[in-house]
Amino acid sequence: MNLNRHWSLGAKLMLVGVPFLFLVLLATAATLWVSWQLDGGAAAVNEAGSMRMQSYRMSLAIGTQATDDLQHQAEHFRQSLQTLKRGDVDRPLFVPWDEVLTKRFALVEADWTSYQEHWINKSPNHFQLLTTETTAFVADIDSFVSAIEAHIARWTALLHLLQMSMLALVILAASILLYTGYLFVLEPVGQLKQAIEKVQRGDFTARVERSSSDEFGTLADGFNGMADHLQSLYKNLEAKVAEKTIQIQEKTERLESLYEITALVANATSLDTLAKQFTLGLARISRADGVALRWANQDNRRYLMLAAHGLPDSMVDAEQCISMGDCHCGSSTVQSALRVIPIRTSVQGTLHHCARAGFETVVTIPVRLHEKLMGEVDLFFHAQVTLLESERSLLEALSRHLAGGMENLRLNALEKEAAVSQERHLLARELHDSIAQSLAFLKIQVQLMRDAIKARNQTEVAKIVDEIDIGVRESYSDVRELLLHFRTRTNDEDIEPALLTTLQKFEHQSGIKSSLNLQGHGLPLSPDLQIQALHIIQEALSNVRKHARASQVWLDVKQQPRWRFEVRDDGIGFNTNNDALDQTHVGLRIMSERAQRIDADLEVVSTPGRGCSVILELPAPNYSSNRSVSSLAS
Repeated sequence: MNLNRHWSLGAKLMLVGVPFLFLVLLATAATLWVSWQLDGGAAAVNEAGSMRMQSYRMSLAIGTQATDDLQHQAEHFRQSLQTLKRGDVDRPLFVPWDEVLTKRFALVEADWTSYQEHWINKSPNHFQLLTTETTAFVADIDSFVSAIEAHIARWTALLHLLQMSMLALVILAASILLYTGYLFVLEPVGQLKQAIEKVQRGDFTARVERSSSDEFGTLADGFNGMADHLQSLYKNLEAKVAEKTIQIQEKTERLESLYEITALVANATSLDTLAKQFTLGLARISRADGVALRWANQDNRRYLMLAAHGLPDSMVDAEQCISMGDCHCGSSTVQSALRVIPIRTSVQGTLHHCARAGFETVVTIPVRLHEKLMGEVDLFFHAQVTLLESERSLLEALSRHLAGGMENLRLNALEKEAAVSQERHLLARELHDSIAQSLAFLKIQVQLMRDAIKARNQTEVAKIVDEIDIGVRESYSDVRELLLHFRTRTNDEDIEPALLTTLQKFEHQSGIKSSLNLQGHGLPLSPDLQIQALHIIQEALSNVRKHARASQVWLDVKQQPRWRFEVRDDGIGFNTNNDALDQTHVGLRIMSERAQRIDADLEVVSTPGRGCSVILELPAPNYSSNRSVSSLAS
């Protein structure tokens, strides 16, 4: 059985370093031990050397008869012998005993014993042999010291050998550790660095060889896995970029299409123009071979073709109006969604104009607005097509824009029609209230004149002719005044020029002096409010001209906080409490109706003999901006 043992980087370095560490520790211990031996031997040499000096001192004391301190010196010598024999615990002092040293030390002890008996314990009478024995005694001590020094020389040589060995061991260990570090650390790091530099330069094929099972082997596997992943990402990057580019282009085209249709819907002025331009734009956007725009009737049973593009004339003529169920086209309901219909699989009984025209696929798009079906758009293709979800949503969004645009056109047409109807109604009312009544009066006068002519009453005829002349003059004046009213135009923002023009025409027609007084600076009036205010002011001036017998007219305009117009005169005035005014003063009723249409307040203040004031106060701007009175403007 083969077991693969995986060593970590730390284990490898420890395996290499521990033997050298053990050898270093061993050499260090040996060096310390040899040094300790040298220290002990050196101390023994010193001690033995001092014994030699002590021998000379004792010999000198004996020879000179100065024996007072001789016992003390002898005791000191005996202590030195004991120290050499037993060693010293207070300092590293010991003799490296061997056979030679033991014999020589024994000889020194014997010499000392003999020396003690002859010269120290006894009182010698003659000193001829003192020098000879002392010299022999010192010679034995020197022999003992020489033996110790020989040992020290051997220990010193061994110490030098150990030091050289340690130096060689350190050099060898450093070399091996450096090589091991290079082999296990630096070389893998260098390979990894080279691979990283290749990846940085764009070479994603760079790999690191797994040469070990330690941490660097794991790191090499991780790097190779990362490089594989980067290489796969790089290979797919171009495809992803191309895919994202296509998606961005599709979104850009979609936004451009929406912007194009939105601009078309906003700028369209007629239904026919909108339908034709929409079919052209939709054919270009959808890349359809043909487009048909159909509009549904009230009950969604019949579909009228408003516009077509790319369809044969025969197909357009045959499908100008189709009924629901005749074909796949014109079968949309409120709940139905966009459908893609293969023409080859169409059911029996349906129309086959599109098949005869060579189309293979038709796409029907309901046109809805607020859950109301308004029609459908049909796209025809000569090939089998399938639509993506984004294309479906785009086509449905375009159909909603079309529905909104056509509804706006319809509402604008209804608004214009209502405005024309209201203006005609206003014109008819003013004709009825002014000229029609004058003409009725003239008709009565004509009949009376006929009766007077038959009765040959010349006086009555002349009187009636005068009445008819007055009535004709009043009718002529009323017609001119109506023409003046309906030809009046306002400025875009400033009403002052229109007011000055109105007063100038009033002075020219009536000969009555007038003046304009403007106060404050308010927000400009919208054109519809301006025209209604001018009509009311003109009607008030007309009443002054007809009834007031005034010599001066003042028009005061106050712009803040609300627009306020006041027409004052110095005429004869009238009693505003008289109920007969509602029937005789047609102009007052017309002014009241106009003021009600624009939510304005109208007040008439008059006292007989002291003139009259007509006060018009418009609503606040925040209310007037939300009113739609443009249909009442002339």
